[in-house]
Amino acid sequence: MTKIQPVTELDARYSSDDATATEWTHAANLLEKAELFWLSTIRPDGRPHVTPLISVWLDGAMYFCTGPEERKARNLANNSHCVLTTGCNTIMDESVALVIEGHAERKSDDAYLQPIADLYVEKYGEDWRFTVSDGVFRHEAGDAHVFSVHPLTAFGFGKGETFSQTRWQF
Repeated sequence: MTKIQPVTELDARYSSDDATATEWTHAANLLEKAELFWLSTIRPDGRPHVTPLISVWLDGAMYFCTGPEERKARNLANNSHCVLTTGCNTIMDESVALVIEGHAERKSDDAYLQPIADLYVEKYGEDWRFTVSDGVFRHEAGDAHVFSVHPLTAFGFGKGETFSQTRWQF
């Protein structure tokens, strides 16, 4: 798969004088390693819904799973716009908080889903081993639909001695 390189720009209005834009390769590496994400979706009445979840980064997209009756799955069935965020929330350290804006798309091809299921085990351990069958992840806790989110726009907020705001446009 061809890796898409986004247009990268530093927003000087929200950055320290000596700040530079964060490279997308660095941001993608952080997405690959981050363990906890926050998913924001839109309820049918227009109110926001935010929930924590785990996610994997593969071939330029975030992947997450959820039960078909959970609020986030029902919200996405009505409106696919969503935001995934990750970053340290307890201290203002030298990390980068990331925001990924995009559309969630349900994936249901078993051959497509298997590498994603394998990556869950690799990243999160045996408790997150899924069997792929009939277009869903199967687990003792029940079946889960799998969604991909390819970034349309992403933001990186550098923290520490030098603050920065980077925007990536895909």
